[in-house]
Amino acid sequence: METILIRNVRAADSTGERICDILLKDGVIAETGQAISAAADRVIDGTGLAALPGLFDMHVHFRDPGQTHKEDVYTGTAAALAGGVTGVLCMPNTTPPMDDPAQIREFLSRAKTTGAEVHQTGTLTVGLKGEQLADYAAMKEAGVTALSDDGRPVPTAELMEAALAKAKENGLPVVSHCEDLAIIDGGIINKGAVSEALGVKGMDRLSEDSITERDLQMALKTGAQLHICHVSTRGSTDAVRRAKAAGGNVSCETAPHYFLLTDELLMKRDADYRMNPPLRTPDDVQAITEGILDGTIDCIITDHAPHTAEEKADFLKAPNGVVGLETSLAATLTAFYHTGKLGLTDIVRLMCDNPRRLLHLPARTLEAGQPADLILVDVNRAWTVDPEKLHSRSHNTVFKGMTFTGRVLTTITGGVIRYTCED
Repeated sequence: METILIRNVRAADSTGERICDILLKDGVIAETGQAISAAADRVIDGTGLAALPGLFDMHVHFRDPGQTHKEDVYTGTAAALAGGVTGVLCMPNTTPPMDDPAQIREFLSRAKTTGAEVHQTGTLTVGLKGEQLADYAAMKEAGVTALSDDGRPVPTAELMEAALAKAKENGLPVVSHCEDLAIIDGGIINKGAVSEALGVKGMDRLSEDSITERDLQMALKTGAQLHICHVSTRGSTDAVRRAKAAGGNVSCETAPHYFLLTDELLMKRDADYRMNPPLRTPDDVQAITEGILDGTIDCIITDHAPHTAEEKADFLKAPNGVVGLETSLAATLTAFYHTGKLGLTDIVRLMCDNPRRLLHLPARTLEAGQPADLILVDVNRAWTVDPEKLHSRSHNTVFKGMTFTGRVLTTITGGVIRYTCED
């Protein structure tokens, strides 16, 4: 393993910002400081660049096993590393779903070869059917980090309360997909002026808001740890804010498309702009932004959900979901850092520190003794998203053709350079 010396870089983590050298040796950060004199196999000039701890995305779909024509653990982690994401939490709605301890062990064993830190959720209910609770203790022993029926809601408050209580007994956080399927009833985009103009069935925001409120109340009742997935509405953001004020052990996440884009894009009748929950209104974008800035929203994730071009070809029948691992940091820098709303340490908190804290994983900084998992970013470099250049097996990005400012140049894990930007 080569020794790497990064000189004169702007290091930003939970301890603050400083200009320094960083020496990587034997898979760890061996030294940080000024004018480090140690010999190195490779010297990187970090002048004008930022060094950040590797990002952690706690909501991705790698489609592995069973749907690997869309993505697998190898292409998914390649996309993650290209976006500066060195750790991920995979959702369990694979084929078959992740409730079998043997299958969980097999997947996590393969994931260890990727150079990324891959964690797995187990299902809340057997087979994601919403009927019977899965064996949480057995899945925890197999290596799961959290529990979720993502892709589907837990159908009743009674079953959700039982799941939260059982998850608490096993020391596992619950990651909740909040959606009332009866309200959705075949809707494919946000219900409102755009759905009416297009003449397609809409997804009423009450679907998300009502189940978010229900699950938050169950969390307050049980004292269990609950994390709300992909918040997209003002109502859900406000509900989480209230539950936090009431002392609940609750948190939530959102994705870049919910603070950058609105449902007006659906006028193109392009299924690449369809995901669940859907793009909402300017008022929702404002609410999500406010939630990020005031700490109501804890994490920025991607809900990376690959689908093939063939699957996305029909606007009305295409599956929901967009890829996002390679654009999440750039989108966040563009929306918050370059507008002066957040600093780099704030972005590290949202995209590294908080996800790891919520999943009870060790914190990451750029101090001596820490694992050599970090990224080098040119925060001022502009680039345009070209779907054909993405490392994911699928290219269904909602940001195609958009220009962002901020580019990951190098990703290092375990002291090994895993990705270098060639553009």
